[in-house]
Amino acid sequence: MNVQCFEVTPGVDGSAPVARTEFGAVRGTRAGAVSVWRGIPYAAAPAGPRRFQPPRAPERWDGIRDCVAFGSIAPQDMDNTVPMDRSLSMGEDCLWLNVWAPAATADEPRPVMVWLHGGAYCLGSAAQAVYDGAHLAASGDVVVVTVNYRVGAFGFLDLSSLHDEFVPNLGLLDQLAALEWVRDNIAGFGGDPGNVTLFGESSGAGCVTALLTAPRAAGLFQRAIAQSPPATTVYGRERAAGVANRFLELMELPRSRAAELLTCPIERIVRAAAVLIDEVPLEAPGTLAAAPVVDEDLLPGYPTDRFRDGRSHRVPLIIGTNKDEASLFRLFRSPIMPVTPEAVNAMLEQVQAGHPDLSAERIAEITRVYPDLAKPRGALAMSTDAAFRMPALWVADGHAQHSRTWMYRFDHATPMLRAARVGAGHATELPYIFGNFGTFDHDPTFWLGGRRQATEVSGRMMRRWLAFAAHGVPAALDGSKHWPPYHPESRETLLIDTVDRVVGDPEGELLTAWGERAVGFA
Repeated sequence: MNVQCFEVTPGVDGSAPVARTEFGAVRGTRAGAVSVWRGIPYAAAPAGPRRFQPPRAPERWDGIRDCVAFGSIAPQDMDNTVPMDRSLSMGEDCLWLNVWAPAATADEPRPVMVWLHGGAYCLGSAAQAVYDGAHLAASGDVVVVTVNYRVGAFGFLDLSSLHDEFVPNLGLLDQLAALEWVRDNIAGFGGDPGNVTLFGESSGAGCVTALLTAPRAAGLFQRAIAQSPPATTVYGRERAAGVANRFLELMELPRSRAAELLTCPIERIVRAAAVLIDEVPLEAPGTLAAAPVVDEDLLPGYPTDRFRDGRSHRVPLIIGTNKDEASLFRLFRSPIMPVTPEAVNAMLEQVQAGHPDLSAERIAEITRVYPDLAKPRGALAMSTDAAFRMPALWVADGHAQHSRTWMYRFDHATPMLRAARVGAGHATELPYIFGNFGTFDHDPTFWLGGRRQATEVSGRMMRRWLAFAAHGVPAALDGSKHWPPYHPESRETLLIDTVDRVVGDPEGELLTAWGERAVGFA
């Protein structure tokens, strides 16, 4: 059976692809063997009175809509370290997605991979060049979707304690709306709505682990990949209310005028949110101003607790971290993570204060694993483990109770990244997953060589991720090292480097020290 993905009509290059959605037809462009649509609306603009409301369906349109350029990026502080095309505009009409699909006709519907970008819940966009899905789509014969969603004050700041017009977890609700759009429309692009892999990195991976425990997400994806998920960075309503009050102070609004947030200029909200986003982790190291919250509706409980109790969705999962996660935050002097001994000690004090059952002896057991805690390298190790490594292990231990789970650790670093003391830092695996390395002039990570090795590592990673999307097993059928599933007793982990290795429990005494119950902030 041939699957006719979409029509081809005359365009600038003579072959503009047109796909049908339930809201109207969309015209894209051709990029070699791949057709791409950019900026397809999956929801209406959440503007004005609906600024802090759940997404709603877009208006239908007549004729064919050109989807050849990215839409507006979600409102955020553009003066940050996230690489973004400065020609992109910021606006509230930001609920759109991109689709890459092989142009050739297929015998069967293709697997679908839906990407959630990272950015500490307050930054980033599906327009970032590193997330271009052309290489994945072409080499893996899959349909790739990248989702733009609300971030920061508009997506992950819970203002519901201030007024009935404010709804929590809007960024997650946007992602659910995008997944529903994929379910209902991706067949028109040649994709299989019954074979969807949800994958993401950093806060995007935190969204993946959150949605794995959200009842409303059931059936919207059949596999999941979480790259460096901050799975414990989910907070309670009481803490969220305190952050919301501080946000109002920065906006210079009394509670009685909170509804003015619905009509004031977005730039004013962005400015106040930027101060809040820097202020909160400085005053309470290890925490973020904007993050998912346990609202007892979309998220009925803390995700790590639901994983521990075996209440995550029963889908295969790949999960892992990078060896040197915290190094990038030190390099950019980012306040988002505690990377100094003083900040790490302050984080530990606040963790203990928030967990009366966590004795001083337990804290001592944890710190004993870090003999260099008084030095920068010890602080970086503790920060890496608290934010990423341990949350990933807690999620894997819980999910593996009922579903096949694979654990990895990305160890590969180019000579330049090693020389810069970044190593396998946070997000450094992204170009390997998408196959999007820059040119010599625009990719300083290769200024000391290493491109050939990186290309080989990237090929193996892409083949594993693509095999997982197609078959639910990350087997790179090219002679690569066999990657066995993860078991809590033996903790088999694939160490990804120039030569891949499978190691049992590579973190050694970490879980013994931290304990099997997740430690985080409420």
